[in-house]
Amino acid sequence: MKDALAPVMKQSLADKLAQLIWQLIQTSGYKAGDRLPTIMEMAQRFQVGHPTVREALRKLETMGTVEIRHGSGVYVTRSDDVLVLASPGYAGEVTKKLLLDLIQARIPIEVQSVALASRNATAEHLAELRSLLDNAGRSLDDDALLNRINMEFHRSIALSSGNMVLTQLLDVLRELFAEEQRLILDIFGSRRRDHEEHVEILAALEARDEALAVERMRLHLEGVHKALLRWDSEKHPVK
Repeated sequence: MKDALAPVMKQSLADKLAQLIWQLIQTSGYKAGDRLPTIMEMAQRFQVGHPTVREALRKLETMGTVEIRHGSGVYVTRSDDVLVLASPGYAGEVTKKLLLDLIQARIPIEVQSVALASRNATAEHLAELRSLLDNAGRSLDDDALLNRINMEFHRSIALSSGNMVLTQLLDVLRELFAEEQRLILDIFGSRRRDHEEHVEILAALEARDEALAVERMRLHLEGVHKALLRWDSEKHPVK
């Protein structure tokens, strides 16, 4: 119990904190349905900032360990063993091939996640997706914010699929190659077209049209892949 309550080292951040919260759940006898301490209480207990606590809880939510109920609190959804995936930052050279490999890896994961989301997304999931896109539409001139919102949109689709493994796989790809994801947006070029394609994907999800949602997600990601194939890194470098 003492180890679970130890302060988090700054370099560990959300990944380490997620492990400590998971240890807390196991060692303190929390069961499914139990409410965890508030974000403020956990921030004080683990001596970290509120954003780090929220990020750690989102990681646990993707693994099906907790459920974040806005306006209510954070609740344990399972206390048995789950797969925990570390997500260190990628430190290798960024190449065109790496970016192509990354988007190729995302296509089957995201096509399957959107198919499942069309069946399993709740009204709350769809409302969250709509809120994200509304925010994105107001942020087309803010590259850093837009990239974060766009990746959260894709992650939220995976979360609404109900498939814990798909969600974790996409989360690891997103966090392992965070900077590479930003570069892909720069190479793709048209923020507005990217946003409009996201809106079309959500419309298909709201209509519960699985075939259309799959088609639109596939076309969206294949469009990004084609933009990467056309990209000349020497003539048009991105930073």
